[in-house]
Amino acid sequence: MALSDVDGGIVRALSRDGRATLSQLSVAVGLSVSAVQARLKRLEADGTITGYRATIDPEAVGKPLAAFIEITPLDPAQPDNAPELLAHLDEIEACHSVAGVAAYMLFVRVATPRALEELIREIRAAASVSTRTTIVLQTFFEGRPLTPARA
Repeated sequence: MALSDVDGGIVRALSRDGRATLSQLSVAVGLSVSAVQARLKRLEADGTITGYRATIDPEAVGKPLAAFIEITPLDPAQPDNAPELLAHLDEIEACHSVAGVAAYMLFVRVATPRALEELIREIRAAASVSTRTTIVLQTFFEGRPLTPARA
């Protein structure tokens, strides 16, 4: 579903600053505060805006080591339920179904290489999968604002 130019403007402004006030959004899209508030409530209700969250510095919370882990079922006939089997592992920040040799790509954050090794063991045991890990050396950007496609 395509967003109107005004709704797109609200979403773009919020994707850059999730703490923007109604007044700031009003100025950004050229509508009254009450009109922006009504549109914002509708965008939340229809699921376009799914929530608001803080962006946290991984090093500040003791998880400076990031890695991508590809997982592949040991038995191709086993149930495709790896996401459910791994959901309890808080170190897994994202789980993506992917095309290619692997079934899923995980993005994880941990404190140390030893913690990564332990997490990989837990993943293998919990989901009965083989893994292939790529450690992130440096991140140039991530968590970029998600803005609507222009029509």
